[in-house]
Amino acid sequence: MNLEPISQKKLHGLEIYFNELKELHVNNKLPNKILLSGQKGLGKSTFAYHFINYILSINEEFPYDISNNEINENNKSYKLTLNKSNPNLSLIDINIEKKFIDISQIRNLIINLNKSSFNDKPRFVLIDNIEFLNINAINALLKTLEEPSKNTFFILINNNKKVLPTLSSRCLNFKISLDNSSSNKIANILLDNKMDEIINKDLVNYYSTPGNLYNLAKFAKENKYDLLNFDLKKLLKILIEKKHYKKNYFIKFIIFDFIEYYFKKISVNFSSNFFDKYSYYIKRISDTKRFNLDEDSLFVEFEEE
Repeated sequence: MNLEPISQKKLHGLEIYFNELKELHVNNKLPNKILLSGQKGLGKSTFAYHFINYILSINEEFPYDISNNEINENNKSYKLTLNKSNPNLSLIDINIEKKFIDISQIRNLIINLNKSSFNDKPRFVLIDNIEFLNINAINALLKTLEEPSKNTFFILINNNKKVLPTLSSRCLNFKISLDNSSSNKIANILLDNKMDEIINKDLVNYYSTPGNLYNLAKFAKENKYDLLNFDLKKLLKILIEKKHYKKNYFIKFIIFDFIEYYFKKISVNFSSNFFDKYSYYIKRISDTKRFNLDEDSLFVEFEEE
């Protein structure tokens, strides 16, 4: 199954947030700058694509299916978006070969927004992983956010990392979350209802998001790892020893979550001194995530415990 947000026709678990934005749109109160914040792998990007398709396809022959929260694959806006040729949607994300979203991407966006629209539909700008905007890119973006063109809407996606107040303060922040039961249910759907046949229950915890569990299963299949025979400690050892986090963006964040889960699991058998070490690692993880610090020293130090 292809889990790319741009191609997901069905929205899972985030219907309540969709309905909130839909009501704002229906009542002509939709903010033109929206920040979607939440853990990586919750489906924030998929949610954004669905909401954008809902608006852009309203008057099309095959509009968005609101009752089932599903994109009709025959609608024109969806086809244009898949082909990355939708004139009413501008997409910005971090390039695989770079560490940041750079100023050239924002400059190209501004040039595009200054061009005349092809139709009278709203125009959307979707910026994923905004925590990777470098300072120059942010400065270039701020003026456009401050004075957006008429009928232009910005949706910014942040994965619970530190964002400059000058950027976040210009947006209405929607905090996205899922409880553990919902996350596991959605993950099972994404894995064709075979999660129990693929992933050891020791690896399924309250930190896991549907995207992370799916990507963990996909990673294991590609690397021929049998996750049913891996407990938490064994998986962490392999992921760190073989430096899989260097090649796979999602694996890095899975390791972060699993380290925290590891300490919580074993904490019941230790004295109060143990919690000093637990607090130390939680702070290291938090700082590494928020400030995009190098994770090597953190992982090596944990591996030596």
